[in-house]
Amino acid sequence: MSATNMTKSISIARSLLAPTLALFLAAAAHAAVPGITGPVFNLTAQTAFLNQPDGNAVYSWGYGCNGTPSGTAPANITQTPCPAMQVPGPTLIVTEGQTVTVNLLNGLPAAAGNTSILFPGFNVTSTGGVSGVLTQEAAPAGTVSYSFVASSPGTHAYYSGTQSDLQVEMGMYGAVIVLPSAVPTACTTGTAATNQSVKAVWGESDYRLAAAAYDHPRACYDREYLFQWAEMDPRIHSAALAQVTALASCTAGAAGCSLNVPTEPYHPAYFLINGRSMPDLMDANFAAEYPHQPYNGNPHMHPGDLTLIRAIGQGRWQHPFHEHANHVRILARDGNMILDSTGANLAGQLMFNTDTTPGEAFDGIFYFTGRGLNWDAYGHHSGSTDAYATVSCTPDANGYNTAVTTFDKVHTINYYEWCQDHNKPLEAAPFGDVAAGGPATLPDPNIFTNGPWYGGTPYLGPDATVRGGGTQACLTTGGVTSGNNAPSSPCTTLQPFNIQANPSNERGWAYMWHSHNEREITTNNVFPGGMLMMMLVDTREFVIDENN
Repeated sequence: MSATNMTKSISIARSLLAPTLALFLAAAAHAAVPGITGPVFNLTAQTAFLNQPDGNAVYSWGYGCNGTPSGTAPANITQTPCPAMQVPGPTLIVTEGQTVTVNLLNGLPAAAGNTSILFPGFNVTSTGGVSGVLTQEAAPAGTVSYSFVASSPGTHAYYSGTQSDLQVEMGMYGAVIVLPSAVPTACTTGTAATNQSVKAVWGESDYRLAAAAYDHPRACYDREYLFQWAEMDPRIHSAALAQVTALASCTAGAAGCSLNVPTEPYHPAYFLINGRSMPDLMDANFAAEYPHQPYNGNPHMHPGDLTLIRAIGQGRWQHPFHEHANHVRILARDGNMILDSTGANLAGQLMFNTDTTPGEAFDGIFYFTGRGLNWDAYGHHSGSTDAYATVSCTPDANGYNTAVTTFDKVHTINYYEWCQDHNKPLEAAPFGDVAAGGPATLPDPNIFTNGPWYGGTPYLGPDATVRGGGTQACLTTGGVTSGNNAPSSPCTTLQPFNIQANPSNERGWAYMWHSHNEREITTNNVFPGGMLMMMLVDTREFVIDENN
């Protein structure tokens, strides 16, 4: 883990996020990769207004479902909405080797003219419609059909191939996820299988689309998220609405029944991840307040998870995105794995900022473990009376606690702990000092806080204060069963265990993930907003429920 990243993220949390982050985390809303399954997809192009954090509703165009889709994914997702217009468009989930058919109905206003879809990276056959510059197009109220073989696993973009400077800007883009036809054995055995078993102990479901992103043993992952970056210039959208309104009664194809919307100069004011800006993107998937922006951007993970990041640059600008807490290993670009000359090992860059180039997709692996901090990130302490604190840490060949033999909560609470730091509390006593049993002394919370919530807490999980406090732990009756209870006096306010500004079951690390273009973390030039979210690293007690 980068010490610079760690210091920076804690500093930001203390100075900025402490009084506001609790509001963003008030509901358990996670991301996963919700989408619809085919291999036949019936889509429509429609208009709608997109809600923004500043209260504006921006007139937009987008793709959506024409009727009920044949299925949804991942398997554990119970949400089924697929509106007739959404931004981004529905995520199309298929399997390598399938023949995919996409039928498109043009429901845009007559003045908007033709529309279409491009599927870069695939050999597409088009039927019906009318000829366009790049592909067959659907005339107003008309249809066109596209067919291709899903020849390459990975993350791919789709977007309009008709007057793209306007239609993509208006919101006509989406993602195709191609799952590998075969999953390598390495991704369903050994540590990969153990991690899923540990999640099951805590009642956590598996929300992955597959166990591997590609047909390669280095493509295993434990959870996944899809992020589509875009920006919007509301002046373009307003001009389109004005012209569409003025031409509402025109006949498609008639003289003068067309738009002439200038798309330059370009001055975007909204910066979007999955169609939403901060803080809206941390609300639930399919939240009712965003009827045409169903996908959120609220990633969670446990220490040690191999988190697959699927990303697509869907706008005009390149967005340098920084994932705090670790670098991202690029796994593939546009469905092409990056391997060394032997084909056995990953050769993609380890990136401090990931580059989201317009029209390009990448897959990357992110993980966080707390390795090498020189203090126990789980708050274990040999003097604690809590049963979780007495668990052992047996290092594997890489130094992590992965050799689980008893699958219960006590023996899996510290799965993937870096054993070298086991039982090294940051400080053993509240308001303690180095001599009292820790390698560092935390600042007095009565001085170094921002409101009642201590941002940047080093402890993971709702029971970590109990485990870390030794004989001075804030217990009501003691033991594992009381670990989540409100503590009795005397208690320090150093840790947020007894401060309810944070949700009672959410005590993880919050790492800011954001664009490194300062303007892009604003909404209409007001901070915070735009391309900014939080990666929440949760201990095993917190069940990451990605159903919403």
